[in-house]
Amino acid sequence: MSDGVRYIGGDERRARLGLRHRLAPAARAGTPEEVADALVALHGSDPAAVYLAVGARLTDAAGTVAETDRALYGDRTLVRMHGMRHTVFAFPAGLTAVVHASTGLAVAARERASLVKDMAKAGAPDAVWLKETEESALAALGGLGQATASELAEAEPRLRERFVYAAGKPYEGIHTVGTRLLRVLGVEGKVVRGRPLGSWTSSQFRWALAPEHPELPPAEAQAELLRRWLAACGPATEADLKWWTGWRVTDVRRALAAIGASAVSLDEGTGYVLAEDGDPVTGPQEPWAALLPALDPTAMGWQGRDWYLDPELRPALFDYSGNIGPTVWWDGRIVGGWAQRPDGEIVWRILAGDGTGAGRANGIGRDAEAAIAAEAERLTAWLGTTRVTPRFRTPVEKELGR
Repeated sequence: MSDGVRYIGGDERRARLGLRHRLAPAARAGTPEEVADALVALHGSDPAAVYLAVGARLTDAAGTVAETDRALYGDRTLVRMHGMRHTVFAFPAGLTAVVHASTGLAVAARERASLVKDMAKAGAPDAVWLKETEESALAALGGLGQATASELAEAEPRLRERFVYAAGKPYEGIHTVGTRLLRVLGVEGKVVRGRPLGSWTSSQFRWALAPEHPELPPAEAQAELLRRWLAACGPATEADLKWWTGWRVTDVRRALAAIGASAVSLDEGTGYVLAEDGDPVTGPQEPWAALLPALDPTAMGWQGRDWYLDPELRPALFDYSGNIGPTVWWDGRIVGGWAQRPDGEIVWRILAGDGTGAGRANGIGRDAEAAIAAEAERLTAWLGTTRVTPRFRTPVEKELGR
């Protein structure tokens, strides 16, 4: 404690992570909804990542696929939609209004303006025509319930209108109105991702009308989203918050003030927790292991990751765009990577340590190896015959997955 500001070190941050992110065995969840509530958002740009993130945190992982299908497409208690930083996530249904108002509106305005501008440059129909097409397409989607982009274009042929994008540039291309418009409608919170065309690993999906939700004042929604995120991931710095939300720093500071967040001292500098969350947190009684998927919300939760990830491991575990691949965790730290081979075998590698003793030079010994092996067996059991390849592949995943 310095000048009344409490210090929270790496050990306590890792203890919070193990408990609040439902990774320690004693903290595991009973349903996908509990997992999503604990994490606020599950990365959904790679559909399989949602299921893998849920399965890693369920007490009984055998029901991962059936239960996650139920939540996403049966009960609709989880919704895949655009959110922070123009990324697709799976959110608790009750949070959709908060996400839409806090992060979607500003991005949506830019996306629509960009589409109208690109169409005008190409001599394509104007904004009035676009609005008529949009209204007709949404009405058709309401009648169909769920539809692929091509199925929706059967009902509203104007979606097939093509225009040249970036004419004369090296990246010139031909876009259809439907492809771009559905993207805009997704960010605007009017449509969401529906059931995939194939299995739960498929990246081909149907569209559905977004569930109705109230329109919230953006500042109120930002405060609520930040409150939820700090409950799950606090403490965090301003830089973490700005990165995760995609907001301006002024928005972050206004939201912190609105919820009365408390400042704490971190190794990186000043961090913030909820006012009621300042008491010390002790970790799980036993160290824990986890195999988390690419884009897992825990691995991607903070911009500053040195407290759970050795910077020397980054080149092996991230792709060129900054997406993290499948990771091996031991007691709150990333210690390696994993992959699934074509024959279904889950293989993993410890990257910490001297490279000859499976990480034992850094304190990752036989108990850790046994716990990690058990998690690999657990993952193998519920995956069964399913083969999973991350959408964003990283060096260690490519090497292990051969």
